[in-house]
Order: sequence, then C-alpha cells, then structure tokens
Amino acid sequence: MTSLIRRRTLTSTAALTALALATGVAVLPKAHAQAAWPNKPVRIVVPFAPGGTTDILARALVPDLSAAFGQQFVVDNRAGAGGNVGADIVAKAPADGYTLLMGTVGTHGINRALYARLPFDPIKDFVPITLVAAVPNVMVMNADKAKALGIANVQDFIRVAKASPGKLNMASSGNGTSIHLAGELFKSMTGTFMVHLPYRGSGPALMDMVAGNADVMFDNLPSSMAQIKAGKLTALAVTSATRSGALPEVPTIEQAGGPTLKGYEASSWFGLLAPAGTPPDIVNRIQQEVAKSLASPAMKERLLAQGAIPGGITPAEFVRHIDAEHTKWAQVVKASGAKVD
Repeated sequence: MTSLIRRRTLTSTAALTALALATGVAVLPKAHAQAAWPNKPVRIVVPFAPGGTTDILARALVPDLSAAFGQQFVVDNRAGAGGNVGADIVAKAPADGYTLLMGTVGTHGINRALYARLPFDPIKDFVPITLVAAVPNVMVMNADKAKALGIANVQDFIRVAKASPGKLNMASSGNGTSIHLAGELFKSMTGTFMVHLPYRGSGPALMDMVAGNADVMFDNLPSSMAQIKAGKLTALAVTSATRSGALPEVPTIEQAGGPTLKGYEASSWFGLLAPAGTPPDIVNRIQQEVAKSLASPAMKERLLAQGAIPGGITPAEFVRHIDAEHTKWAQVVKASGAKVD
C-alpha cells in the first residue's frame, strides 16, 4: 500500500511539472497555493485605553470592514507610553495584513520629537494606509472665569494674557500630548504665557476646568462638547483650519486671532497604518474600503456629530500628511521644551 501511494504521488507531481513546462505557468498543489487575503480575522491595534477617540473611530470602522472583506476585524487595545506600546507591537508584527494600527498625531506626529528613545521608527517601520479622521481641538475656558475677566473671544484672551503674564493657567491631558502642544503653539505665536497644568488625562483636567481651578484648555472637541452645550465651558475657537460642523458658530483660531495667528492649525488626527513591507495590494484594498465607509451618509453623520472630520485619502497622500506633521510638531516640541525620557 505504501508503495502504491508513493507511485501515485510521484505520478501526480510529474503531471504537474509537465503541465508547468508546457504552459509556462507554475502550478502548485492546492495545499501549497497562497491563500487569498484575508482568510482569518484582522486585528486593529488601538494604542490607547477603550473609550477614547482613537478607540471610538476604530470600532466605528469594524462593521463595514468586516462586511466588505468577509472576515472579522477586531479591536485590540494596547495602551501605554503615549501610544508607543501599541505602535511598537504593530511595528514588529508580520507584514501580512493581519495586524494594523490606528495611529494618531501622537504616535506618528509628535512622539518622535518628544521621546528621547522610541522602540520603533514611525516612518521606516510602517506603511501608511489612510487618514481616518481629523478631530479639531477646541480652546475652552471656564464660563464663569471668562465672564469675570471680560473674555468673550480670542482677542480678549490675548489682551488679558499679555496684560498679566502667568495670571492664567492652561490645563492639558499631560506633557507632550496634542492638547498640551496645541496650547504651546498658541503661546509661541501670540507671545503669551500661561502656567501649564498637566493632568493624567483630559477627564481630570476637564473636572478642574468646570470647577474653576483651571482657566483654559485646548481639548479634543468630542471630550468638551457636553460641557460646552451645558454652558459650563465657553468655546472661544476651534484649532482646525476650518470651522467644525459640530460647532459652526465657533470660529477657528486663525479667524478669531487675526494676523498674529495666521496659519494656526493643530488638529488631532487618526489613521490606519500597517507594518513596513505589507503588500501594496492589501494596503490599497483597505484604503478603498475605508474611504467607501467614511463616505457613506450614516458614517459621515455619525462622525460629524462628534466633531470629527472624515478622511479616506490615498496612502501616498497620507505619507505626505505624516511627513508634514513631523516637521510641524518637532518645531512645537522644541519651542515648548517638552521632553519624555
């Protein structure tokens, strides 16, 4: 019996070889044929804890991607070190399309300049897929404090800050975060000074803002929205290049600040990336499906209501976006003096 099986195997192999020689096309036994991607679940690593904007955006995409590719896309939260823990996991993962990263302005725009050492290279170790969304920060003040100081707009704020340097303090979600650096960019362009109060997250910072212990904050818009609508925080301006559809009556900092703040833009952003070496066809297919999802009326409405601006740009455009962000935030980090060992 063993001899018979061996003869059949050799005959089958010989037949495949003969067919390959005759047609000029390599023919492999079915067991060795390359499986089409994806043939198992795809993991999206979110480098922050559940419940934040990064997590919300990743989970918003999962149903559409799972349906489009016929495989489950799952979110894997790997928080730590300003997003570096999760980013490092993806940087060192196989480049086979089964591990993706929901990167941010922090992991791929700020941290390279902020951290003395990174376990990965945000440029060389990743292939950008697409920008998922941009989220403006919003310059907010405690409503009672703003009224008491006669601050109704950005020009008023600059006037008060310049009249008494250090009188106003500036809360943030932590040293080197986009919320902190948005404020540092404002300070450097206006020549003002506010004492920086770093908190362990935007939640505690907002609590002190509402309590009147902190004066101003350049928070992510989705985080502050409820307090703005409740009248506990006054929104002076958004930090994006254009107004937010979620707060259309609130001007941009550039619009509100005049020539002094011309060119100011400090939005947070979130996008999908894959390990370097991931096949271009996989990268392009993911980008196309993400763009399709983000263009749907339901997704647009959902994101815009939260203050997020849908993306969907091509991989090449995302590469250029990340390069520009590195340059801009390196200058801001240097000017602020922020560093993390």
